[in-house]
Amino acid sequence: MVAPGYGTTCEPVRVCPQITERGVVQRLREPTLLSMTALPTPRPSPERIDPERTDPELIDAVLEEQDGVIARRRVIEAGFSAPYIRRKVRRREWAAVSAGIYVNHTGPLTASERAWVAVLDAYPAALSHRSAIAVGDAIGTEPIHIVVDRKRRVRRRPGVVVHYGTRLDERVAWHLRPPRVRLEEAVLDVAADASSTTSLIACLADVVSARRTTADRLLGALQRRPRMPSREYVVGVLCDVRDGTCSVLEHGYLTKIERAHGLPAPVRQAPTAVGRKGFRDVEYEDFGLVVELDGRLGHDGPQARDRDLERDLDAAVDADQKTVRLGWGQVYDRPCATAAKIARALGKAGWPGTLTRCPDCPEAPYPGVDM
Repeated sequence: MVAPGYGTTCEPVRVCPQITERGVVQRLREPTLLSMTALPTPRPSPERIDPERTDPELIDAVLEEQDGVIARRRVIEAGFSAPYIRRKVRRREWAAVSAGIYVNHTGPLTASERAWVAVLDAYPAALSHRSAIAVGDAIGTEPIHIVVDRKRRVRRRPGVVVHYGTRLDERVAWHLRPPRVRLEEAVLDVAADASSTTSLIACLADVVSARRTTADRLLGALQRRPRMPSREYVVGVLCDVRDGTCSVLEHGYLTKIERAHGLPAPVRQAPTAVGRKGFRDVEYEDFGLVVELDGRLGHDGPQARDRDLERDLDAAVDADQKTVRLGWGQVYDRPCATAAKIARALGKAGWPGTLTRCPDCPEAPYPGVDM
């Protein structure tokens, strides 16, 4: 039987009996030897890697440079594919710690690894604020601070604080690993966000006393900054730090005790002339009086305390100097009373001056002190 409009007598057509009632005719060709022997062309396995187009050494170099953290895009750039990444994760050689970010172990992340993850997850981004100031694992368990261009919007991630800024090409050292805001800029960022004058002074003084930068460099960075809260106050603090106040307590002694009450100007950070090597916080050379301020960086722990006491003993025995030690209470809680006592000690040593009354001084005079 030949269906109308289909084929010719040279091309036999077989009609499927199940569908003839619907008027549909199915043409069935006889099988040929070619159709019986031909096999489908095999597709390349997705797991197969072309060694000529991949660079395993690049992967190793990136992992070493980035403390064991790598982004998916870097893996692809090295010629590897997504299945390669999945195989690494399946074999527990890598672990996914964020979308498209992997670390080459399955344990908890170190502080430096957390910093890399935060930067790569929002790249282009850089460490900022305290995270940029910290060195290595000194970040600890604190949140990681990063900065991105203000025109972008980055998704929030637990343990990461995102800041939006401008002039990143000028402010960021992109060549550092991981990239971070330049030290002076990061210090000023933290100072701008300080919740108290004490924390502001500590931020500025600590990096200078640690010899990581100088007050002049911070002043230069401040001058280039278009906006800065309490700019005049910050300039004043930096000038005091440049003149030798290397801690919050030293700055408090300078402003609340010495200047406010008209005490003579001492020598600051003078090297000890006898005994063990060190520096005196405040030294009144002409009157044989040394003032040490316990509370700054480097006065922590029993060993540091022992060194301080040893210097006091050397000064008393060999240099004929008297040493007094002041803490937070004497400087910030009772500055007027402390000034009166220092003035009395200086007066006994021959200081001819008189104590100046500040607005906070009580009406009643201090015993043994001329005002």
